[in-house]
Amino acid sequence: MFFTTFFADMSSSGVVRRGIHYLQKLKAANIPSDLIEKGQNRVIDASLTLIRERAKLKGELVRALGGALASTSLLGVPLGHNSSFLQGPAFAPPRIREAIWCGSTNSATEEGKELNDPRVLTDVGDVPVQEIRDCGVDDDRLMSVISESVKLVMEEDPLRPLVLGGDHSISFPVVRAVSEKLGGPVDILHLDAHPDIYDCFEGNKYSHASSFARIMEGGYARRLLQVGIRSITTEGREQGKRFGVEQYEMRTFSKDCHFLENLKLGEGVKGVYISVDVDCLDPAFAPGVSHIEPGGLSFRDVLNILHNLEGNLVAADVVEFNPQRDTVDGMTAMVAAKLVRELAAKMSK
Repeated sequence: MFFTTFFADMSSSGVVRRGIHYLQKLKAANIPSDLIEKGQNRVIDASLTLIRERAKLKGELVRALGGALASTSLLGVPLGHNSSFLQGPAFAPPRIREAIWCGSTNSATEEGKELNDPRVLTDVGDVPVQEIRDCGVDDDRLMSVISESVKLVMEEDPLRPLVLGGDHSISFPVVRAVSEKLGGPVDILHLDAHPDIYDCFEGNKYSHASSFARIMEGGYARRLLQVGIRSITTEGREQGKRFGVEQYEMRTFSKDCHFLENLKLGEGVKGVYISVDVDCLDPAFAPGVSHIEPGGLSFRDVLNILHNLEGNLVAADVVEFNPQRDTVDGMTAMVAAKLVRELAAKMSK
């Protein structure tokens, strides 16, 4: 009777929740926990092996071509379950990749780098988030898998990770991995409508609204600059003060923009990390996001900040694009892809 119900649930349950649901049923059926754990470990090992071997191949290719001091490599993290509203960002990485190579534009970035040169951009694929969760793996272990995946990319010099989200919860394990791998904190430039610094939003310590609280309390960042903020609560401001965050709200952007378009970061630390939440942009430029907040940055505002930044960019992420809310012609996918293209050019050298 159990197995009949189990397989019936298999066919009808949603992808996001079913792994934990299965695990509970397996435990209820007195399946030995070590059997479940061994199976989960095999899935995790297989997932990391695929990332490791793809990163190794791409690293070997870039080294064989020669001349690259740093080379951007895409890593997708299709995670959406830590979103407090919509979970569509889990579907973003393939849509961003499709837009990067869309025939409507060419392969050159604004500063003249060619993306079809592997020394500028490679791709190691996705962390199989849903497949891992389908095995009942909890978020503590999942975040460790994401961190380990990032480290595997970084082990293949000169590859540097540019991570495609996914919701903003992924920034915590990515920044943690970068800081641990480099042996110290980084400076972070965080572009977002929200500070994402709640202590534990809605009881979830890994919420996309709490990622930068985890980063700061872990000591993974020396400076955190948050730009584009226009939806912030009292707790957001208090947490900012607690961690010494430099918060630049849109209501004062006109007087802050000269400073923000001439940033110099990373001196005395291990480098610079950039996290771009697509909703930092005004919804006129990027409607395909879960949390629409009018009054945001223009796309050129963002590019001016990124292009003019002085510092050693060691890793980055682009998060919170929600394909389920995009326009029919994929406008926001192209916006996210352009951000990825320009960040890749910035990171590669």
